[in-house]
Amino acid sequence: MLHGKTIYRDIWYDKPPLVAAFHLLPDARPGWPLRIVDALYALLACWIAFGFARAMWSVREGIWAASLAGFFLIFDFPASVIPVGSDLLMLAPHLAAVWLAWKRRPFWCGAMVGVAFWASPKALLVLAVCALWDIGGALWIAAGFAAVCAAGAAWLAAAGALGPYWDEVWRWGRLYAGSPFVAHPLRNGIVRTASWAGFHAAAVAAAAVFLWKPTWKSTSKSTQNSTPSPWNARWKWLAWLAISLAGVALGMRFFPRYYFLLLPVVVMMASRGFTLMGKWSVLAALLLLIPLARFAPSYWTALTDPAWRDTAMDRDSRAAAALTLQLARPGDTLFVWGYRPEIFVYTRMPAGTIYLDSQPLTGVPADRHLTQSEPVERVEPAQRRAALAETQPSFVLDGLGLYNPQLAIGQFADLRQWFAQYREVARSGQTIIYQQVVARGHALR
Repeated sequence: MLHGKTIYRDIWYDKPPLVAAFHLLPDARPGWPLRIVDALYALLACWIAFGFARAMWSVREGIWAASLAGFFLIFDFPASVIPVGSDLLMLAPHLAAVWLAWKRRPFWCGAMVGVAFWASPKALLVLAVCALWDIGGALWIAAGFAAVCAAGAAWLAAAGALGPYWDEVWRWGRLYAGSPFVAHPLRNGIVRTASWAGFHAAAVAAAAVFLWKPTWKSTSKSTQNSTPSPWNARWKWLAWLAISLAGVALGMRFFPRYYFLLLPVVVMMASRGFTLMGKWSVLAALLLLIPLARFAPSYWTALTDPAWRDTAMDRDSRAAAALTLQLARPGDTLFVWGYRPEIFVYTRMPAGTIYLDSQPLTGVPADRHLTQSEPVERVEPAQRRAALAETQPSFVLDGLGLYNPQLAIGQFADLRQWFAQYREVARSGQTIIYQQVVARGHALR
């Protein structure tokens, strides 16, 4: 996008546009600019949690809500919180939308859900939550949501990207969601949800107290004077919780990052639960030592161990990028086979094709292609490979074949003639670097 290309039309991308747009804020650069932007986003989520809980109850609950949100955005599953991806990017507008529904600002509530929708399709579940929390304003919620969605769709249509957006985000997303890759997805979901509850035991226990205790009334004088008593009805919280759990279960994958959909309602209920526990809240807070003890050492390892297992692929990508830059000349372009988008970030080279990874070209999603080779679609990948064969990127980096030889780029018969114009020039460990050769004399460009 920084090179002037339009998402979906010129770039095959299977996530909503705000995920990409968010990373334009630090100029799509790694390191401290990105870390600052990510930290500010996390603080925004904490601020919204604080404001929501304070308005509903008191400053005490607001502090608990912000503290719990901040804690679990740090000491949580590291692999799910390092990138601000689709699920995490929806967390802040999710909280804000339900807050606006509680305040009975239905149009702006719907508009905020619309913002969330351009970060994650699961915002449709947030829309259902907000409609239940403000049934009387449901039509205005729908109007606000439709307004933001229509504005985004109009931009995509004007850019010639609306059709590709539907194909890449929704059609591919349906195929992805409809193909669990574990043998017993329900059992996997039960185990992972129980594990999540265990690591979030402090918040879960406090939330349970909130649901059990009868003293729910708001301590905010402004709320008591302006808001009818049904606001704090138990069924609304249970509905929010149930819908969020359903969203986690969509696709039956139960990846850790999916639980960001569940975190807002648990944090909000827990903030009140801790206050209701009084002096016993100290004992419940000790349960925070579970995720602290589990995940704090990972951050120390990341800081001190240059050979840490969890960053092995990233280190390989950095090495592959460095080798490519040693060989590259101004104007050269890049294509990466596999799912290694960070290589584009580390090289800053423009993409030589519409495809930034091999998922649409093999039909095998990135959640399994390191070990499995069964595609979720068969006809369209061949058509896309034919389109790939019409391009001439300067470098082709295969970051998948050494992990899964069946999906190596050289294994596809319909790409062999095109791939014959490239020859291996370097390896970084798990990435093979191919450079285009001039047809006459086969000399490197």
